[in-house]
Amino acid sequence: MNQTIIIPRTLANRLLTLAQLTPDIEICGLISKTNEEKFQVYPVDNIANDKNCVFEMQPEQQINAFKLIREKQQNLFAIYHSHPSSEAIPSKKDLDDAAYKDALNIIISLSTKGVLDMRGYFYKNNTIETVDLIID
Repeated sequence: MNQTIIIPRTLANRLLTLAQLTPDIEICGLISKTNEEKFQVYPVDNIANDKNCVFEMQPEQQINAFKLIREKQQNLFAIYHSHPSSEAIPSKKDLDDAAYKDALNIIISLSTKGVLDMRGYFYKNNTIETVDLIID
């Protein structure tokens, strides 16, 4: 049975907008959540050699985002990235590189024409657990 997670439409719109600003490269970053159910997006530059099909977070920006999350007494909610030309399905590299097992992984696909394709996953024990992501 899949876990269901509800995210606000404002968060989904923010992620989609970020992906659409650079539609030819994978965007990436972190999302924090407060106890009051407020979300904050921390975009991180993608420094991968082949940015159109792989993401690698810029280390200093990623560390700074984690520091801000901690300082603001927030929790890591999700790691997000986009797929410019493929479905919102994790790649083997996405699974192999997963470091935060308790964080939701959100993938935004731009390969659809006018239809939002945003999906959620947990990567645990080298398996992919699909999440029913509901945008409210």
